[in-house]
Amino acid sequence: MKNLSQSNYSSALETVRNLKAKYGNTWNAINPESAARMVTQNRFKTGLDIAKYTAGIMREDMAAYDADASNYTQSLGCWHGFVAQQKMIAVKKHHKTTSKRYLYLSGWMVAALRSEFGPLPDQSMHEKTAVPSLIAEIYDFLRQADAIELNDLFKRLEKGEDVQDQIDNFETHIVPIIADIDAGFGNEEATYLLTKKMIEAGACAIQIENQVSDAKQCGHQDGKVTVPHEDFIAKLNAIRYAFLELGVDDGIIVAVTDSEGAGLTQKLPVSQEPGDLASQYLAFVEAEEIAITDAKEDDVLLKRDGKLVRPVRLANGLYKFKEGSNIDRVVLDCVTSLQNGADLLWIETPTPNVKQIAHMVNRVKEVIPNAKLVYNNSPSFNWTLNFRNQAYEEMLAEGENMTAYDRNNLMAVEYDNSELCHRADEKIKTFQIDGAREAGIFHHLITLPTYHTTALHMNDLTEGYFGEEGMLAYVKGVQRQEIRKGVSCVKHQRMAGSDLGDDHKTFFAGEKALKAGGENNTSNQFEVKINEPKRELVLDK
Repeated sequence: MKNLSQSNYSSALETVRNLKAKYGNTWNAINPESAARMVTQNRFKTGLDIAKYTAGIMREDMAAYDADASNYTQSLGCWHGFVAQQKMIAVKKHHKTTSKRYLYLSGWMVAALRSEFGPLPDQSMHEKTAVPSLIAEIYDFLRQADAIELNDLFKRLEKGEDVQDQIDNFETHIVPIIADIDAGFGNEEATYLLTKKMIEAGACAIQIENQVSDAKQCGHQDGKVTVPHEDFIAKLNAIRYAFLELGVDDGIIVAVTDSEGAGLTQKLPVSQEPGDLASQYLAFVEAEEIAITDAKEDDVLLKRDGKLVRPVRLANGLYKFKEGSNIDRVVLDCVTSLQNGADLLWIETPTPNVKQIAHMVNRVKEVIPNAKLVYNNSPSFNWTLNFRNQAYEEMLAEGENMTAYDRNNLMAVEYDNSELCHRADEKIKTFQIDGAREAGIFHHLITLPTYHTTALHMNDLTEGYFGEEGMLAYVKGVQRQEIRKGVSCVKHQRMAGSDLGDDHKTFFAGEKALKAGGENNTSNQFEVKINEPKRELVLDK
């Protein structure tokens, strides 16, 4: 998507010039060119500007996917604005465009890394304000990335370089964010209020799951309790009303069903007529036929197919669903959500298996042909083991001799260069392409990648730095790699806005500005080109 920076610049330039003429000598110190440059470097003034802009991007991408399944989209979960910023800078550097690359905000990571209570499990115990705060923080960092890159381009233009086309066609780092609202943090009014804060912070897509809000569990944990469809629809409505109230007409709702792994419900909905949603939900509840004389005091009874039945109720008052009903419940959840305002689906699965995902999605497509999925390429899956198992089954079915493999130890390093490994890794490599083509997956994301990369990199640095390598562990493993790979934050002062601030100081104070980027700024050491001949340092003897 283009920023049309030159158009913004020209418009801003004309506006400031008119204001100078209006206010006369009191505005003598204001330079229209500098002001217009600052306006151009900050295209998005509010979170709502961002939400409207990115919602349009997502709608275009959804239409492109409907036309051709190779047009799927991707994102990585980020738990800090800096992480999101560096991700999008890297996307632009390596892939030359941010097209079809989004950001994901994981409720799991907010709970684990952003709560004032300290690290928490993914059970909606963290402050609800932490979610919009992180959205706003992410977009602050992305807007700064725009400002820094455009500021560099304007400085190069001033020095006579031909970068006008890069300015005119500058592509913003601002991309859509799919933001996790868990189960809505309360009733539908609470969901509406929190949704507004998330949209105002910049979110164009809200993801909500059909669990009981005060009993919410991570989608990859046990103990999940779902709500009747009527309750979930009320929250879908709350989100849509929030979008409409704030003028984000294209806002996206991602409806999550946790029914695949959920075996419990807290409520028995009231059926108004045979076959309605409540009736369909009740039909999944496990129950035993009894005579009225066998009923106990305070038993809950249902009439089912002309017979009296007693729902199976646990000691905590929750009701059990029938064994093996989970897939049918998933399909009904998905169809119902799409028929009641949701735009995209999210189905939690126990393993990453394209055929299993496709089995569910294709049943939904029988009713809603353009049903599309947001799929969690979750770190909760053991990807290596899952796909080695899949490859093992295929090779076995093809008549391969599998005696060289221990089925109970397929993670073993000794198999890393085997045919089994090569087949499994190829399946992992094409999983997103295959899922987009065969299972209706419009958006692939990894919820917690930066949680794991942070832990891995700290493990590796700590091993060497506090060991025999000492400082070499940092230099060889971090800084040297940053320099050679052109990682933007190797000049961390610039990335934090120091150079940008120096230019602003010049706008504000002219030659009197006290700037940080002079000769004695040690960041100048990183201006040396890698291939330049080394200059020897001569010391006084």
